Amino acid sequence: MTAPQRPVPHPTLGLYRAAAAIAGPVLRRYVERRARTGKEDPARVEERFGRASRARPAGPLVWLHAASVGESLSFLPLVEAIAGRWPRLALLITTGTVTSARLMAERLPAAAIHQFAPMDRPRWIGAFLDHWRPDLAIRVESELWPATLDAIEARAIPSLLVNARMSRRSARNWRLVPGLARRVLRSFTLCLAQTEEDAARFRSLGAPEIRCLGNLKLAAPALPCDAALLETLERRCAGRPVWIGASTHDGEEERLAAAHRRIRARLPDALLVLVPRHPARGPGIAARLRAEGHTVALRSAHQPPGSEIYVADGLGELGVMYRLAKAGFVGGSLIPHGGQNLLEPARLDCAILHGPHMTNFAEIASEIARAGGSTQVETDEALADAVVALLTDEAMRSRSCAAAARIAEGKTRILDAVVDALAPHIDRAEEGAGAHA
Repeated sequence: MTAPQRPVPHPTLGLYRAAAAIAGPVLRRYVERRARTGKEDPARVEERFGRASRARPAGPLVWLHAASVGESLSFLPLVEAIAGRWPRLALLITTGTVTSARLMAERLPAAAIHQFAPMDRPRWIGAFLDHWRPDLAIRVESELWPATLDAIEARAIPSLLVNARMSRRSARNWRLVPGLARRVLRSFTLCLAQTEEDAARFRSLGAPEIRCLGNLKLAAPALPCDAALLETLERRCAGRPVWIGASTHDGEEERLAAAHRRIRARLPDALLVLVPRHPARGPGIAARLRAEGHTVALRSAHQPPGSEIYVADGLGELGVMYRLAKAGFVGGSLIPHGGQNLLEPARLDCAILHGPHMTNFAEIASEIARAGGSTQVETDEALADAVVALLTDEAMRSRSCAAAARIAEGKTRILDAVVDALAPHIDRAEEGAGAHA
């Protein structure tokens, strides 16, 4: 087979590749330092330099990459769908964080292999691709690393971008280097955008084929649940009105705790369950809230939820906590972060509250609000009033939950549409296995 002709490098890409090559020793020290502080897996740190810790299985192989926990959660149903429809395929899953690796270890299909993604340096990417020889590469959301995409294109590996997302700020930055943007985006045979706004931004930057089928995060099934843990928590919280602050970010926990103080003035037994977006923040959150005079129990310290606030900093337990609560505030929305997925509580009979900053989920937030399935709050006092209303008026709570559940049910078809769009490309990868050996 004749080797594919390498595309002529864009000047900016050439500078980027040269800088990445020179920066190798610095990047290595950076990763090794992170490993010493628990931010990388010391036993698998060589994977970040393109050195595989597993043998490549025989036959066709599809490589799927997601950056971190949020992206991983959104594409797990896609991985499961591909594994079920194309059982001959080997699936290689890469992510970039320790937390996402733990999640993958718990929830990936048995036939899938997880590796840490190599850093965006030509030599390391080359070693990774030489070992795994993928027949198709599927990347999730906004993973537009120039050296990686350049190496994939140079090997003529078909590449797809799924659940593609492009913020206004990112699009503005890419427009500063329009030639590089076109060069990077042309490596994708197909881009499936989350929203029409995302599609328009990718199209304006030169992506060759763009379609909008919806956001995979909106199609995810109900979050998993450890039934034994839920039963234990329900027993310990029996009779207490429970609400949750879910996927919270720095700057939100103190405000939720302040609202909870108002709530307890009317509902003295009320319990606030805080589930930080990044579990490692749990001990720090507990310490700060105790310093403000709150009584706090910490899940990672094996403390039962007998206090006024329970910081649930376990990994992958959000589904348990949503099922425990009657109302849920969805974090990342009291601060200008952009919000988190409102359909997670919608699928679990948990009434939805959120703040004003929902730009990451603007369309679904608007749709649920129009249906009467959510409450937006901006102040601690308004949050307290809304939580008390939902915890004391079951008829109102049920109407809100039912409206949100109807919206959630309608989004389940997005996954089927995405799989159907990918099917011709996956079929070709399966039939042409070994082309990149």
